Amino acid sequence: MKRIFTINGKIIKGWQRIGPQFLPFADAATKELPLSKLLRLALFQISIGMATVLLTGTLNRIMIVELAVPAWLVGLMVSLPVVFAPFRALIGYKSDTYKSVLGWKRVPYIWFGTMMQFGGFAIMPFALLLLSGDTTGPMIYGQLGAGLAFLLVGAGINTTQTAGLALANDLAPEHVRPRVVALLFTMLLVGMVGSAVAYSYILKTFNQILLIQLIQGVAMLTIIFNVIALWQMEPRRRLVDLEKQEANVDFRDAWLKLAQIPGFVRLMVAVGLGTAAFNMQDILLEPFAGQVFGMAVGQTTFLMAILAGGMLIGFMLSEQLLNLKIEPLKVASIGLLFGAVAFGVVVVSPLADSVGLFRSGTFAVGIGAGLFSVGTLTTTMGLANSKMSGILLGTWGGVQATCAGVSIAFSGVTRDLISRAAQSGTFGPSLKGPATGYIVVFILEIALLFATLFVVGPLLGSDKSRRARQTGPSPKWEEGRVEGYREA
Repeated sequence: MKRIFTINGKIIKGWQRIGPQFLPFADAATKELPLSKLLRLALFQISIGMATVLLTGTLNRIMIVELAVPAWLVGLMVSLPVVFAPFRALIGYKSDTYKSVLGWKRVPYIWFGTMMQFGGFAIMPFALLLLSGDTTGPMIYGQLGAGLAFLLVGAGINTTQTAGLALANDLAPEHVRPRVVALLFTMLLVGMVGSAVAYSYILKTFNQILLIQLIQGVAMLTIIFNVIALWQMEPRRRLVDLEKQEANVDFRDAWLKLAQIPGFVRLMVAVGLGTAAFNMQDILLEPFAGQVFGMAVGQTTFLMAILAGGMLIGFMLSEQLLNLKIEPLKVASIGLLFGAVAFGVVVVSPLADSVGLFRSGTFAVGIGAGLFSVGTLTTTMGLANSKMSGILLGTWGGVQATCAGVSIAFSGVTRDLISRAAQSGTFGPSLKGPATGYIVVFILEIALLFATLFVVGPLLGSDKSRRARQTGPSPKWEEGRVEGYREA
């Protein structure tokens, strides 16, 4: 027996030695932010992933197929959360400057965002009952109720994620922020993949009661996860410190000071272009696989898992590259190049009539998107201090979410117009096939990726300025980054 315990002790010590090398993000933990606390904070990302899949995946399909809601109306409802995305900068600013008698800045906004998500999920079952036609109430009430539910959940997602990322930025020491960013987005992806599998299992035999129970369960889990994430997470400030706090600049002045940070506007343009480039294919990959390669529904659904797996690998690669002291914008640029090659593989796959080539391209698109997202967000977080992290991260999130929504809508319209023109013979008999409209969109994405590289180019090397802060920042940078923001 003693020998068994000795062997077990050696095994445990061995795992402890190799853990940081092989367990992703294990080295994101610090004395100030231990791994247990970091993983607990990341629960808000899991709840957001659950809500995102429910809105854009499960309910999207159910309303169109089972409830026979017009596709244009469903598309309008799904796009409602994007309407709230531009307000993320304002939310971030408010969380930066909030003076709570309880001593918190971020917690109230995360909590109000959580309650908005819960309120949207509470309204949703009743709206779906009206949409199903099983009641005598006017259909317009169901449509308005569903629209309000989608809007509330979307507003809650944007509010919670903006304040949550700002809180993580406040808590994490600067040298581990890249790993913290990668971990938070990995947890978001885990929430999306895990909830997608769970939803498909629960609703494998669809009925309305199961759907209502599922929505209620997501509402309760959202509250539970976010309360656990917030519990004793943000340190409270004393009332005397609040009274000594500087007068806040208003939002307009703060926005102008933010725009004066060297390279910030160009960085946001790059975020918008790159996000649009990687997201135009979101609603096209599955129908492309079905129409061009004849894949069944189950096979096309698995493509989302392939794409998500690629993004997870991208997050892990970005964490390793950042640990090697590679600049975040160089990591983002690697993602852009990776994405351009990946979309080229997707374009070539119908010509080669190779499903394997298409799947490989899809997987590589996910890797590129993961590298780009972590690289640009890490760069944005590097600009922030506790006084301005909310507005900076809110701006990043607002630009990303808005451009993603617009690009998805644009890609659908472009595909339809090009396909109709191709089928009518406008481009000649050789391009009459169903792949033409999709391939044009994929080529546009490649062009956007190279345009983003062109925008990012002048910013490469700017991270040296941030590293120089430790030995003394240049007056120009400090004026734009900190002192200008603090002016009252």
